[in-house]
Amino acid sequence: MTKIAFLGLGVMGYPMAGHLAAAGHEVTVYNRTAAKAEAWVAQYGGKMALTPAKAAEGAEMVMACVGNDNDLRGVCLGPDGAFAGMAQGTVFVDHTTVSAAVTRALYEAAETREIAFVDAPISGGQAGAENGQLSVMCGGDIAPYEKAEPVIAVYSKMCRRIGESGAGQMTKMCNQIAIAGVVQGLSEAIHFAQKAGLDGAAVVEVISQGAAGSWQMSNRYKTMLDDHFDHGFAVDWMRKDLGICLAAANENGASLPLTALVDQFYKDVQKLGGGRWDTSSLLKRLQAMD
Repeated sequence: MTKIAFLGLGVMGYPMAGHLAAAGHEVTVYNRTAAKAEAWVAQYGGKMALTPAKAAEGAEMVMACVGNDNDLRGVCLGPDGAFAGMAQGTVFVDHTTVSAAVTRALYEAAETREIAFVDAPISGGQAGAENGQLSVMCGGDIAPYEKAEPVIAVYSKMCRRIGESGAGQMTKMCNQIAIAGVVQGLSEAIHFAQKAGLDGAAVVEVISQGAAGSWQMSNRYKTMLDDHFDHGFAVDWMRKDLGICLAAANENGASLPLTALVDQFYKDVQKLGGGRWDTSSLLKRLQAMD
């Protein structure tokens, strides 16, 4: 069993850290809002710390799942950051979806302290975190990845090293790019069925068994038809991620016309007051245009 610090107890991090504790690892948690850490300790045992540095002291591995680039810098750097509390040879595993640029910068900062940094963004949503069925895409050096992989396996169904530092984040961008187009297509199909006077559930149940089938279709069509959009990843976070994708595309020359268009559609959803709706709320935008 491993002594682990887990930083960030949001909708993803809270159950992920819980899986580690349930598997017998010795877990110390940190959360910006201390009450959430106190609740986690009451539920799972373990310990809590008031700073990332304190949480990381004596840990063999430090895991993080926070909000964005600035949040990640905040828990890593400075006198209260995790890097300050980590011993040489320990591994920092970042599950946050951030830019490849901040990943590479933190990889280099970790290297100067003789600690390892593995970027390991996740896919599978809140349900995947709660059920221990996440997909984890990793970048970084081979040796620290191999040390981290058995720990990550506690809450994942797939974990793979894609390449050097930043490769995990680039792969997560591919994930979000693919999702954006699929959700828009599903929204248009349901909207079309409704306008045509068809039974939306019957339509999706049939087409989901053919070439049109997808995870989004299987897991979101019922809630979309029920006009419920509080299931999973929020529009505000999706726009953050798509912004990262589009910025990276500007750097590497990739053409992402559909991603750019769907990003603007999500902007329309935000204007409808749906920033905290889940990503399937693209259907609400279409319905608002009627």
